[in-house]
Amino acid sequence: MARNHLPPTPSTDWAFFLDVDGTLLEIADTPSAVSVDTCLLDLIAQLHRHSAGAVALVSGRSLNDLENLLGLPRLPMAGQHGLERRDVAGRLWIHAAAPEAKYIIKEALAPVLARHPGLLLEDKGLTLALHYRQAPHLAGYVHRLLARIAAEVGEGLELQRGKRVVEVKPAGIDKGTAIAEYMREPPFLGRTPVFIGDDLNDEHGFAEVNLLDGISIKVGDAASCARYHLPDVVAVRKWLANVLKGWECRT
Repeated sequence: MARNHLPPTPSTDWAFFLDVDGTLLEIADTPSAVSVDTCLLDLIAQLHRHSAGAVALVSGRSLNDLENLLGLPRLPMAGQHGLERRDVAGRLWIHAAAPEAKYIIKEALAPVLARHPGLLLEDKGLTLALHYRQAPHLAGYVHRLLARIAAEVGEGLELQRGKRVVEVKPAGIDKGTAIAEYMREPPFLGRTPVFIGDDLNDEHGFAEVNLLDGISIKVGDAASCARYHLPDVVAVRKWLANVLKGWECRT
């Protein structure tokens, strides 16, 4: 889909769904190495306030990780690609896989991690993510290995590919289903959804927002079903700041 133009003029009836890594924050070598600044936290807080609360983070990180990283206790958040979701009222919704499946996968990966110290296994609670950012030459091997292990464990699991990471997760739940769930609840209900993301795991969110005739925004130049484009994290933050300025000028 062509993405050769900027997103449209902002409207006060928009609902915002924001990915975190690669969208609001620059990607680091490891998930724990990212840097969060007060300007970003203030930007999110202002957007939340001016949109009457219609802002949610939709991330591959766990909710616990997001809260430790960003704070923002009142903000709705979906973690682990929608497998866990905190709504506006603070209620927690979880789609969990059988714990024995995760145990089997970790056991199978233990000797692999010992042989390849450049690989990093991240246990998010509901998913297992194998990062190869520090060993990019192992990309094909990692993808084939996790596909084989997931198939051997049994049905109900799927692979989620991202930027130099592959996750094993319960099937059928993703960022698109998380956005759909939010859109059925106030204050998102009846608004136009806006989703900004940068990775392969954001494509489900773009597709859902497109179905709802919303505004899907891809960060970067990779192929995507998103309808609009922003080049990088700096541009995302600038665009969101301009959205706020536009709203303030109308009041």
